[in-house]
Order: sequence, then structure tokens, then C-alpha cells
Amino acid sequence: MKTLSVLFASAAVLLCANACNRGDDTVGRQAAGPLMDRSQVARMLSSLPIGSEQMTEVYEAVSASSDNGYDEEYMMADLLTVPGAGVGSGRQAASKAAAAYGTPLKDMIADYLAVRLRSGTKAGADDVQRYLDELMESEMQIYWPYSENWDGESLPLITFDPGDGSESNYAYVVSGSGGGYVVTDSVFVDENVARERPVWVINQNDDSHCTPLGSLLRTRSVWDEDEDDDSPRYNLYIKDFTMLRNYDSWFAGASEFHVWCGGVDGFYATTEEQLRNYSPTVTDFVVVVKRYEVGVKKRFNAVLVTDFSDQLDKLAFLVVEDDGGTRTNWKCAAAVKIKSKTYGFDIDIPFNSRDDVVWRGQLGATYFSKGKTIEGRFGDVRLTFALE
Repeated sequence: MKTLSVLFASAAVLLCANACNRGDDTVGRQAAGPLMDRSQVARMLSSLPIGSEQMTEVYEAVSASSDNGYDEEYMMADLLTVPGAGVGSGRQAASKAAAAYGTPLKDMIADYLAVRLRSGTKAGADDVQRYLDELMESEMQIYWPYSENWDGESLPLITFDPGDGSESNYAYVVSGSGGGYVVTDSVFVDENVARERPVWVINQNDDSHCTPLGSLLRTRSVWDEDEDDDSPRYNLYIKDFTMLRNYDSWFAGASEFHVWCGGVDGFYATTEEQLRNYSPTVTDFVVVVKRYEVGVKKRFNAVLVTDFSDQLDKLAFLVVEDDGGTRTNWKCAAAVKIKSKTYGFDIDIPFNSRDDVVWRGQLGATYFSKGKTIEGRFGDVRLTFALE
């Protein structure tokens, strides 16, 4: 391949826890650690007098997140500011949700911390605020798998993601009658238990900044229209996505797949000089696949390349399942053809060091046929492409 260095201009399309122990181990500081970790937050929530109102709050929040294309998750940042709001809910919907609760979980948490940290003094009040601020910034959340199976009455088991890939952990049982509640630990839960009764998992997630694929509506092509140009124009789409296995422990939640495609939109250069006017684009979107959706074909229309040209030769394509870590890059190339010569465009596609690489490589443009759908397996996912 003849390589021509081109300034890379990225066009991203996103469809996509020091305090001393004050008498309660749920808020004790660990050496050089957060004020509260996942296990401590689970213990704290299980100590609250949770009732039907709080259950409804969490249920409505995780349902809203799910409806918005995310996992069944209720971010602490939302819980402490806009009770009942799901990830991806607009400001108006979030404010409306927050006004619906007389005693939201955020008030219970603040009261709990006030007692444990003896906030009758200014120093105590400052301690409470530090804990709340850290919870806000921790990216911790309540994950409620299989929330759609809730009977509307049962109180939850509360556990946390141990972070070591385990498939079971101990949980706290919250039960109430006549306004009372009981906490019992050392009750073990696994995914089968979560299917049968409500389980709240305290875990951490950083997908809330992404716009998921479910929110993307199919749009018309975005080339510059020329009234005198009646030649057919095509876009390259992914039409559906099928996950063939779960990638993580169930405590971690749904699988979140980041899909990148690097190419050149609307490439019609006829000389090397004209080639310098083009830069590659990188399409980036997220597909959230819940655990029970293994083998289920998720249908959509995600645009990978607009104004697909016959001069395209190779596309850079990467699918990863997000597991975080430090930011790294895949140095790759897309390619185009001018008068039988192939020219490469250098591209850096970012991903995280702990991500599971599902598939990466180059897709030959001749793999796609105009007006036809092409289905293939890419690692442990199946994809259907269409050039329309």
C-alpha cells in the first residue's frame, strides 16, 4: 500500500470515594482509600428504612435508564440531585421525577450520615457534605438486574460488585413490616437469585457520558446535494447486532460495546493533489446489550460511512467491550484508490487498556454490495451491514 500522511481530523458520531471512624464501620476510612467503597455503600443502603416509595424511586430510575438505551442503572449522582431520574433523561423529565417523592433516598442517606458523623457541629456538617460530594463523583450506582420482573412489593437484597470476576457474593436482606426493617448479612446471591427476586448491586460504571445507539434515529444522507448530480449515492449501515456471549460477571451489568469505523466520507478525488483535501472520519457509537439479550438480534440503523464511494478500498473497524483502564490507541489505516493506486490514511482509534477486543482489522470495501445486506461473525458478535 502506498502511504500518504494526511492530517487526521476526527469527526466522532456518538449514538453513543479522610475521615476517622466515628463508631460505625460503614463510614470508616481505609488507608489511602475512599470515604466509602462499594461494600460500605451497600451496607449503608441496607441500614435505611426502605419502603414502597423508595423502591418505586429506584424502579422508575432504572426503568428510565433502560428506556433511554442504557443499563438498568441509577447513578448516585442522579440519586443525590434528581431522585428518580434515569441516565439520559432530559432536564425536564429529571425535574418532574424529582418532585414525585416525599422522602427520597437522598434524604435518608443524608440523615443516616448526620447521625453517624454527629453533624450537630459545623465540622460534623462539613463531614456529611464531604461524603455526599464523594458519592456524587464516585460513579457508583445502583444496578438492578432483571428489574422488569419486580412484583411491585418485594424489598431488595443489597450486594456489591466484588470486582474480581466472582459470580456470587454476600448480600444484605432488607425486610419490613409495620414500618420496621431488618438487616441480615451473609446471605449469598448469584445471577439465578437476581432473576427471582429484587437484587440491588452497587457497582461502578462510566458509560453515562455516552449516547447509546438506541437514541439514534436513522437520518438521511449528509452529502452536499448538487441539483445537476443525479448519480446514486449510498450510505453504509450496520443494521443489527447480536451478542453471542456475556463478557463480564453479572455484578458488572450489561455488556457495552464500542464500535469504531474509520474511513473517508464522500471520496471523489481524481489526483494526488485533490487527495490532500480529504481527511478520514471516525464513526463511534455504543451498543448496550443486557445479559438476558444473549443471542437476541438488536435491530437498528447506524450509519458507518456517508456517501460511500467506489474509490474506498479499506475501512478500519474495531469492536470492543468496555472494561475501562488507561486510554490507549489503535494505530491503523483506511485506504482509498485513485487511478488504480492505493493511498492510506493514518488513523488513531482510542480504546481502554482493559477492554475486551472483540474484533479489529480492515474491512475491504468490496465486501459490501450495493442494495444488499451482508451478515458476518466478528469475534463473539454477529453484525449485518447494508449499503443503501
